Amino acid sequence: MKNALMLSGLIAGLTGLPALAQDGLETIGKPVDGAMGFQPAATELAAGIQSLDWLILVIITLVCVFVAGLMLYAILRFNSRANPKPASFTHHTPIEIAWTVLPILILVFIGSFSLKQLFLQQEIPEADITIKVTGYQWYWGYDYVDHEFGFESFMLAKEDLEANGYASDEYLLATDTAVVVPSGKTVVMQVTAADVIHSWTIPSFGVKQDAVPGRLAELWFNVDEGKEGIYFGQCSELCGKDHSYMPITVKVVTQEAYDAWLKGAIEEYAGKPQGFTVASN
Repeated sequence: MKNALMLSGLIAGLTGLPALAQDGLETIGKPVDGAMGFQPAATELAAGIQSLDWLILVIITLVCVFVAGLMLYAILRFNSRANPKPASFTHHTPIEIAWTVLPILILVFIGSFSLKQLFLQQEIPEADITIKVTGYQWYWGYDYVDHEFGFESFMLAKEDLEANGYASDEYLLATDTAVVVPSGKTVVMQVTAADVIHSWTIPSFGVKQDAVPGRLAELWFNVDEGKEGIYFGQCSELCGKDHSYMPITVKVVTQEAYDAWLKGAIEEYAGKPQGFTVASN
């Protein structure tokens, strides 16, 4: 059965359907050697997470500078040379209140922003497109629930990248068949697994959801219009020896391009097999 699925995935990779949605698309979401920071945010979720990260980074920096300043002051002011006769008190109520209340206020401040981002991710909106994604050892299966078709997605070998329109540095990222979605539409992914725990992740979308056998979890994203392109992700839960070889490729296209791809995909994946004839009595 598994060999049959792999064969069907390889056959799908040789068809023109992925290329139809890939022509003219820029690769936006992928890791870059030597880069610092996040991949470009393509959704409201990713933009919110990155803003929250910068807010916390500023707070952490201020706290570290403040604490380091206090330590430096204490070292210089209260060393034995500058203060030969040490003080003998053991309590200072105002300071003790301050170092209790200030951290609480800081945590409440951070929580007021982080809870907003958490609820935004966890409250699943009504879907324009629903896709069920299933993790296998070691590839992904996708079912377009609304249109009753599906396909498997396997990592491309290095020698097959150019033939499929990918750059050489996209090895371990590109797949033979990509998920195609339109920009400006709410996409709900129903995430599960068939064997062990996997995790479906697209950094530029700000989404990550564990795929657990026997459970159906959900995530959602809505790629901003004007940010059409190719985005990469990878399984982010250690799932066995080929964990590093089950990437995710998502192509975001315009609604017109999506409609054209969808028509061909339905014919390819949901239509009757080529050469099929109904036997007459």
